[in-house]
Amino acid sequence: MALTAGIVGLPNVGKSTLFNAITQAGAESANYPFCTIDPNVGVVEVPDYRLNKLTELVQPKKTVPTTFEFTDIAGIVKGASKGEGLGNKFLSHIRQVDAICQVVRCFADDNITHVSGKVDPISDIETINLELILADLESVEKRIGRVEKLAKQKDKEATFEFEVLSMLRDAFEEEKPARAVEFTEEQMKIVKHLHLLTIKPTLYVANVGEDDVADPTDNEYVKLVREFAAKENAEVIVVCAKIESEIAELEGEEKEMFLQELGIEESGLDQLIRTAYSLLGLGTYFTAGVQEVRAWTFRKGMKAPQCAGIIHTDFERGFIRAETVFFDDLLAAGNMTAAKEAGKVRLEGKEYEVKDGDVIHFRFNV
Repeated sequence: MALTAGIVGLPNVGKSTLFNAITQAGAESANYPFCTIDPNVGVVEVPDYRLNKLTELVQPKKTVPTTFEFTDIAGIVKGASKGEGLGNKFLSHIRQVDAICQVVRCFADDNITHVSGKVDPISDIETINLELILADLESVEKRIGRVEKLAKQKDKEATFEFEVLSMLRDAFEEEKPARAVEFTEEQMKIVKHLHLLTIKPTLYVANVGEDDVADPTDNEYVKLVREFAAKENAEVIVVCAKIESEIAELEGEEKEMFLQELGIEESGLDQLIRTAYSLLGLGTYFTAGVQEVRAWTFRKGMKAPQCAGIIHTDFERGFIRAETVFFDDLLAAGNMTAAKEAGKVRLEGKEYEVKDGDVIHFRFNV
């Protein structure tokens, strides 16, 4: 599933350093604004201990993890909605992503220039959010101009759309993002067609210094970001982009030892990848056989035939049933035969909603 999270932020907050660590794709990183002008796209494996356990259990010829896509977008500056700092180009890149990871500088370093001359994470967040809101306001006002005439003529569809657009305009004028407005299911259908920047799910990535990576609780900047995010019901991930770029070069035991030395159980990047994946309402199901154990990405709420279609369209077209077992039940049983004997394997039909962690064998006929 080609879904992507965009990494955004003001210049010199650590976006490209973080992106390089995530993807090891080598996006240019330099101590000046706009060193990243075209968006860099990288694909990263989604860390999942369940895949490792299934591999141990089945001993397949190969193991294939599921992946997730990140896009590194150049730094936004104040006035981007009016075209400042190549703003229009950057905003169009944000429009193409499905979720936003906003990197916020939570460290002091005299050697790295801050675009506004001082470290102030809340001001940084508000600068970016306001630019996105202003861009959305412009889009909504243009649409209102076209719809209002029809609404005055008592056109039902136009009247309904005008009400939704007015709700959005009021929110934007109060500097609130679209995701902060409560919409009904029918209203949300209108909102989705507008492709707004501020409706996209957002998480904040607090980029801290090396001294704070083990215990960021005393970092005053991080506290401020957490308080701000709580008002939006948004999540905050704490990372040290500089250290993460070092961790990304390590594997296996070497990586585990380095994490132990730092006093952390899991890298910030693994947390970020999993959180961004979850932010988009994505889950993972598994197929497991001697030829291959594989993780597959699906949207939560999808039914069995749709999930079968992720593997191949023939699977969906000729879907018969899904032989399904929960990962935990399979692990406890030790193998598929024992799981069947214990009554843990179920035969699910076309209306079954696949769950995160399902291990499935699809039966089909074309």
